[in-house]
Amino acid sequence: MDSRNRSGEFQMVVLIVSAKLADKAIQLFQKENVPIQYQFQANGTASSEIVAMLGLGNVGKTVFLSMMPKDFAWEVMEKLKKGLRLVRSNSGIVFSLPLSSSSNRLLKIMGKLPDNKKSMLPAIREKDVRRMADSKYALILVIVDQGFCDDVMEAARPSGALGGTVFNSRRLVNEETMKLWGISIHPEREIIAIVAEESNRLPIMKAVGEKCGVHSDAKGVLLSLPVDYAIGLE
Repeated sequence: MDSRNRSGEFQMVVLIVSAKLADKAIQLFQKENVPIQYQFQANGTASSEIVAMLGLGNVGKTVFLSMMPKDFAWEVMEKLKKGLRLVRSNSGIVFSLPLSSSSNRLLKIMGKLPDNKKSMLPAIREKDVRRMADSKYALILVIVDQGFCDDVMEAARPSGALGGTVFNSRRLVNEETMKLWGISIHPEREIIAIVAEESNRLPIMKAVGEKCGVHSDAKGVLLSLPVDYAIGLE
């Protein structure tokens, strides 16, 4: 790895787009020679009433996870922004999360950038770098029993949430452990991911916690992570 990344900073880039943009996103990742990439399906959080009224059916989303050096991440995100036109309403969002640690194998793979990426930083305008550094966003994750996604978003939107993405999941339960901690056994869970401005993080989490927290029927658990840079929230 060259001197641009002496600090050893790495990012996880998360891209969430409509299913129809998935193939184009894959082409862009391949063009940029991104070495590590994961893809899975999710759903948007538009209310069921709106979806039915517009005849949209299920609002499918495709989620991509990629790990790369921080400087490389900024360039890739800018190219995704332009190539997928993420400035358009409801086109998608891309954001980065700082990685505090990783395996040695992962570091070696991320350190072997192709030759045509040796001088990527000058391609980013100075004002863009300042904007990236000054951006203050948070990723809020809300884990609830299945069927409470709409309740979460109804609570979150008045406090500044512009939208979210829901992942279906299944809790791996040990009945004895769950009984010991007094937690009801409901294996089917939903994870709602909301990217919001840092100033709205606590109001959103408070509103969602009051309506869908651990003592509610939703049995919700909330957590948040810092986001370094986000495109698609404006």
